[in-house]
Amino acid sequence: MFICVYLRLWVPVTVPLCLWRSLRSFLAEGRQPKAEGVPCIIPLMPVLRNIGVTLEMIKWEHSIFALPFALIGAMLAAHGWPSGRQILWIVVAMVAARSAAMAFNRLADAAYDAQNPRTRMRALPAGILSKQFVAAFVLVSCAVFVFSAAELNRLCLWLSPVALAVLLFYSYAKRFTRWSHLVLGFADAIPPAAAWIAVRGSLDWRILPLVGAVTFWVGGFDVLYACQDYEFDCRSGLHSLPRFLGIKNALLAARCFHGLAFLLLLETWRLFHLGTLAYAGAIVFGLLLIYEHTLVSHRDLSRLNAAFFTTNGVVSVLLFAFFAGDLLLRH
Repeated sequence: MFICVYLRLWVPVTVPLCLWRSLRSFLAEGRQPKAEGVPCIIPLMPVLRNIGVTLEMIKWEHSIFALPFALIGAMLAAHGWPSGRQILWIVVAMVAARSAAMAFNRLADAAYDAQNPRTRMRALPAGILSKQFVAAFVLVSCAVFVFSAAELNRLCLWLSPVALAVLLFYSYAKRFTRWSHLVLGFADAIPPAAAWIAVRGSLDWRILPLVGAVTFWVGGFDVLYACQDYEFDCRSGLHSLPRFLGIKNALLAARCFHGLAFLLLLETWRLFHLGTLAYAGAIVFGLLLIYEHTLVSHRDLSRLNAAFFTTNGVVSVLLFAFFAGDLLLRH
């Protein structure tokens, strides 16, 4: 109780102060010489610009990939809609955690991104943002996440450092294991279980197949995404399934991951005794994954972005619509 009260009083006051101190140097660096007779009345513009560039760099809008699964977890726990307050803090926590993880990943990979032709124009290697600014963004995002967890319940607060550790650890997994894709998948699969805890205040083992489904779903499309860096991974010594298996076999592994994701989603449907609408959503999920794999082959990766971004966004939103509709109709 003391920790929750302390965070609720400390974070709103301290975070803005820390942010200002951390970014004060960027205000000075970002100001343009003012014209004579024109007062400098917009000192925050460099910070706002840098935040905008950071959000673009981490593709914060792609939170839509995992957010629907968090909401599914919350609705399964609540047997319908959770309270508005719970939904608000679940969404805030989800976006803050992903923002911290993505920005930290860009920070950790800055040296590799500078060497990779595909990524060398990202904000950090291109010099558009400084490492200090991105580090400050990571710290503030982590603070928002912890504060959001404290607003949900005590168990969420206690587990928030564990979740952050998993999220940030992924950035280094590719340095020593070819299974880094599943590490990323597990990091993105935390939200359904976390949302269940946010609503119930405890964890139920029945949510674990959904965690597994998200793990293999994300791991599968990360294998697809890694195929375009096959040559760079070989040169730089980074680990990935495409480097270890070759692109053709890596695509086969991604299909196996997605097959497991589909089966685990069906197991979730069975465990929670969901209805026909949720079952139809699982079938649509599987069909869209099949379509995703028709877009790429080991001979042609040109449509990889369509498979990775567009299709996966549609998959998660449609699945949420089917599962949410089923739960609302039944309860």
